[in-house]
Amino acid sequence: MLAQAHLTETRARLTTSPVVQAFSVMEERVGLDYGYLRVRVELVNSDFLELAEYFVVHNDAVKVKRYRYQWMDRTQQILRKRWDNAHHYPDLPNFPFHIHDGSEENVVPGVAFSIVDLLALLEELLETL
Repeated sequence: MLAQAHLTETRARLTTSPVVQAFSVMEERVGLDYGYLRVRVELVNSDFLELAEYFVVHNDAVKVKRYRYQWMDRTQQILRKRWDNAHHYPDLPNFPFHIHDGSEENVVPGVAFSIVDLLALLEELLETL
C-alpha cells in the first residue's frame, strides 16, 4: 500500500532529521489511495513547526494535494515562513503554491512541496545558523 509507505517514510524522516528535536503526531489517516498527516515539531533551535499534508495515490505515485507547513519562533508569535497551496493568490507565478515569508502580508511564489522536501530545506537553512 503506497499511501501507508508514504506515511512511514515521512515519519522516518521526522525521526532521523538532524533538525527535529521532537515531534508529535496530532492526526493521521490513511486509506488505500489517500492519506493525511498533521504533526507538531520542535526544531533543534527551539522553533515551532506545524505540518499538515493531504495526499492521494494516482498511477502508482503519491501526489500531495493540499499542504500547510508553518514555521514559527519558539514563542509561536513570529512567523518565519509558511508554505501552502491554498487558492488565495491567483496572480502569483506557480499558483497555487506560495510562501508567506516573515509575515502574512509578504507572499512570494512557491513550488509544490512535501514534508520530506521541507525537512531537507530546513536542514540546509538551519545548518547555516
